[in-house]
Amino acid sequence: MCEKPSILVFCDMFPPAFGPRVGYLCKYLKINGWKPVVITEYIEDQIFEFLKGDTEVHAVKYYRKTGFAGKVEWGWTMLRDVLTDYKNRKIYREALKLTDSQRFDLILCSAYRTFPLPAAGRLARKTGLPLVVDLRDIMEQYTGNEFITHKIPHFLGLEKWLVANFKRRNLKIRNRVLRRAAHITTVSPWHVEVLKQFNPNISLIYNGFDSEIFYPIDSKEDIFYITYTGRLISAEMRNPDLLFQAMERIVAEGIITSKQFQVRWFTDEKSKVIIQNKICKYPEIQEFMCYHDYVSATEIPKILNESAILLILTNKADEKGPQGVMTTKFFEYLAVGKPILCVRGDEGCLEEVINKTKSGLSAHNVDEVYDFVKQHFVDWKSGKLPVNSSDKEEVAKFSREKQAVQFIEIFKQVVDNE
Repeated sequence: MCEKPSILVFCDMFPPAFGPRVGYLCKYLKINGWKPVVITEYIEDQIFEFLKGDTEVHAVKYYRKTGFAGKVEWGWTMLRDVLTDYKNRKIYREALKLTDSQRFDLILCSAYRTFPLPAAGRLARKTGLPLVVDLRDIMEQYTGNEFITHKIPHFLGLEKWLVANFKRRNLKIRNRVLRRAAHITTVSPWHVEVLKQFNPNISLIYNGFDSEIFYPIDSKEDIFYITYTGRLISAEMRNPDLLFQAMERIVAEGIITSKQFQVRWFTDEKSKVIIQNKICKYPEIQEFMCYHDYVSATEIPKILNESAILLILTNKADEKGPQGVMTTKFFEYLAVGKPILCVRGDEGCLEEVINKTKSGLSAHNVDEVYDFVKQHFVDWKSGKLPVNSSDKEEVAKFSREKQAVQFIEIFKQVVDNE
């Protein structure tokens, strides 16, 4: 490849909307001499505005109306999509125009669930370009129906059938594309084990952090903050009970007050409802909860660095529990070096990385959480800053810059094999 290698990137979301994995990848692809061109769904969101940069982005609009008319339009679009695969057909036509007017060396499709995998697979067959599939989340990892982003309306008791049919159909479509892909990348060892049954050419590339944005800063605040950023999805997926139970014991001993100690939640309204439904069982600590809306991604490093403990919520990974869930926020927590508290420890991939990086506690019981939180609070009250005791070499492996190099090695191998 004498010319600058060029890659057509399909994704369901891209900055300025939520899409850190692909956004950071495009940033470092350009730094390493590649030209990414992105085609994605247009989403009205500015949380990752800073990551868009000067990447060439073609955003396909599916929804134009707001209010009640917007809900009707969404329902009509979903019906068309179920009946005719409308969204994939539309984004495919737009992508085909790009391949007619520009030269590309390969196609990358990064997806949650299924869209836009069928469109990327169809274009790869049409053009003869190799396809690399990057799967961030898959339906199999969830405890229930959390992969459904909108509430299914009640209709003659058919909700379970509709969800089961939706899942079965999407998995069938996804797996067909995976079998034809030149290579697959995904985000945890558990995901690798699930997906390699469809294609043995698969590589693990974790989510990560951008070391230009996330790094440790010493900060002594007047309040001891335990901080959580992101959605909860469901109490079965992300359960804060161990923390609440430990806090009840600490409060009963008179060690903390709400003027000194706060749990901050930077999340959406649905997650706030889940938290409040949980916290109503713990009346003694309700006043310690502090709720905030989502903030711009550029504000997150400061919020993390002023925290005393960073909170990860999950649950034990088993047949009924979440599997292989290692969110971007966990790696951003790693980067700033503040102690991480994971409740309930998954006893799986996430716990393994927490232990390997020596970055905090993956807790299995209330006593562990009680000891961890109490000790850090006592240290804070005595004037000590949170100690960054993590293994810096292990943490550095999760930088977005190094992960982009992993992707590039795969891309080169795929192109050379054509």
